[in-house]
Amino acid sequence: MLGGLAGSTATICVQPIDMVKVRIQLQGEGTGKGVNRNPFSIGRELIAKEGFFSLYRGLSAGIVRQLTYGTTRLGVYRSLTNSFTPPGGKESDIPFVHTLGMAIAAGGLGALVGTPADAALIRMQADTTLPEAQRRGYRNVFDALWRMAKEEGLKGFFSGGGPTVARGLAINVGMLTTFDPTKNYLAKYLGDGQTNRFVSGFISGWCAATVSLPFDFVKTRIQKMKPDKEGKLPYKGFIDCAAKVAKSEGLSAFYNGYVTFCVRIIPHITLTWVFMDNYQIYFKKYNI
Repeated sequence: MLGGLAGSTATICVQPIDMVKVRIQLQGEGTGKGVNRNPFSIGRELIAKEGFFSLYRGLSAGIVRQLTYGTTRLGVYRSLTNSFTPPGGKESDIPFVHTLGMAIAAGGLGALVGTPADAALIRMQADTTLPEAQRRGYRNVFDALWRMAKEEGLKGFFSGGGPTVARGLAINVGMLTTFDPTKNYLAKYLGDGQTNRFVSGFISGWCAATVSLPFDFVKTRIQKMKPDKEGKLPYKGFIDCAAKVAKSEGLSAFYNGYVTFCVRIIPHITLTWVFMDNYQIYFKKYNI
């Protein structure tokens, strides 16, 4: 519950940045043309053409994603660390190999559970980039999930499932394996208060963003794709998408929006850890 609550609170704070990140990644698809990587100009263009609240398009899907993905990954991870922490010790005392295994288990399971909401989020954010005749026009995340199930079945629900799990593994390895050790190390200099949580969360988020962006890029392309007039999809899967992007747009395309991705991921992970720790303190204080 605390994992989902912390993730949802952080999502509300960073949703506009995520919207800009998705728009940057969808530029130049299949064309090899230049990409505008300036998040500020993309944000201004979005507001000018689609209104301020276009920055919050897909927020309902983002919240549902955190209530599935965030709840699972942080809930599973913290349950495991509580079980493996030596008596009288700290989470950072757990051997790295065990921490890595727990991060992979929690991240992969969380990503799988959160894939339907994640696919809905990407589609809602990308909808206005499609020709008008091809737009899906989802009203909210529940309408999106209902239509995905009705029109596409499980295939639609788990569109981009492979890349989503791969991205979840990458981002959680970067995030979960670094926070506790960093926080424990910095306690000698910053104490165990809010400053330490913010700094440790920042480092955790930067590691996660750097490792996971290529997976996130491919995931976005696959989840957004629609069949052409002949019913053929542009990509057959993760490897095919990665190969086609590398050939037509170059390897640097996988890091399109790196700064924006960092600006989106780092605050989200930082705030998630800060909210998580503070919610735990609050609930323990009042014996909830």
